[in-house]
Amino acid sequence: MRVLVIGSGAREHALLLALRKDPAVEQLAIAPGNAGTARIAEQYDVDITSAEDVTALAKQFRADLVVIGPEMPLVLGVADAVRAEGIACFGPSRDAARIEGSKAFAKDVMAAARVRTASSETVDNPAKLDAALDRFGPAAGQEAWVVKDDGLAAGKGVVVTADRHAARAHAAALLESGHPVLLESFLSGPEVSLFCLVDGATVVPLLPAQDFKRVAEGDLGPNTGGMGAYAPLTWLPDSVTAAMVHEVVEPVAVELLARGCPFSGLLYATATGTLADAPAPRWRSGCAVTVVLAAENYPGRP
Repeated sequence: MRVLVIGSGAREHALLLALRKDPAVEQLAIAPGNAGTARIAEQYDVDITSAEDVTALAKQFRADLVVIGPEMPLVLGVADAVRAEGIACFGPSRDAARIEGSKAFAKDVMAAARVRTASSETVDNPAKLDAALDRFGPAAGQEAWVVKDDGLAAGKGVVVTADRHAARAHAAALLESGHPVLLESFLSGPEVSLFCLVDGATVVPLLPAQDFKRVAEGDLGPNTGGMGAYAPLTWLPDSVTAAMVHEVVEPVAVELLARGCPFSGLLYATATGTLADAPAPRWRSGCAVTVVLAAENYPGRP
């Protein structure tokens, strides 16, 4: 199998390292990649937000499978274009990717699927911002304001603060740049991330992990795309993981299917719609811990 990975970050580097271990993978390529990925795969400098450029490269490389890491190409419909050429692709369609590309859309899907989630309000008019802020955060008896960029922000568009001035400034800056704002009720407790293999109808959970998004020690500082993570979570009961699958992931997958935009993500079985026939994943004992080395001033510019 010839596999083309799309992206340039640590996620795509990790995907390449894993794919190298698969005896079925004969040739690997990445676009655009980075200095680290150049050591382990053919590298191509293309615009990964261009469906035309990515499909042309996939055909040139004679890819059997295209794996798209970043969210932006998915939201722009690159996976749709690759599939239209008859090439298997990991990654949801443009319509299904809206669940990542718009938090307001994700909230709408969850509401329709009756998935429990924090109450929220979308603000797209600066004149309505102050009144909306009054309905959340300390003004409404909550510990903090949660202010989110409605669109893609690489995990960096969220501000959680008890300072109304800081909450308002972040929201106002987003609105000024043309981005709707999502205000959300503050929820406290340990964070758990659960990834699942989904091919539209079938859902297979992977191991839950805990992700640390704040930049500084002690869960302080601005939000990032992630500063580190570990798995498995020995303190998390299996019943909680099962509840997350049955009460969150499966209803969302069913709702997207009903809307005509089935979600397909996580590697080959899901790319070809054969996940139900694949053997269940097996896990070896031990743990995985990842720590991010970031440039000074991250998540801002160095």
